Amino acid sequence: MGLNHSPVAFRPIGVIRSDHVDPGATPIQPLYAEGCRGRAEVMPEFAEGLRDLEGFSHVILLYHLHRAGPPRLRVPPFLQDAERGVFATRAPCRPNPIGLSIVRLVGIEGSVLHLDGVDILDGTPLLDIKPYVGRFDRIPVTRDGWQEEVDEEAARKRGRREGGGT
Repeated sequence: MGLNHSPVAFRPIGVIRSDHVDPGATPIQPLYAEGCRGRAEVMPEFAEGLRDLEGFSHVILLYHLHRAGPPRLRVPPFLQDAERGVFATRAPCRPNPIGLSIVRLVGIEGSVLHLDGVDILDGTPLLDIKPYVGRFDRIPVTRDGWQEEVDEEAARKRGRREGGGT
């Protein structure tokens, strides 16, 4: 296959701030984190890169899941008790613990993005920010694999961490 196994290093561009300090009480996706405010504090040397971002309603945050456990290839996802391959889930215990969230951009003050729908632990290292562009990022018809078996009411309860769901 010719894969290069050299290490890949990323330098954080900032930090994500939220009220979420307990992974077991943090909503599992932005859909279930509506009303959860937070902010992305971008380091001053990257502030110029935020230029023109205010015109977008949502941003994609890429971040390092710094509190993820050791990598596992089979995991029970948040919305089911059956084990699944880690690449068929969004579980944090991945070979490369990179997280992705699409959140609402509420406003920008200097080098701070004010956000809503934050499902990210406080202090998480921010790796990148990309604008969410409906023209490019929305796919009208999809297949959602095993997720299609999950009842929406059950998903919402587990996603908001109501009723002890893990």
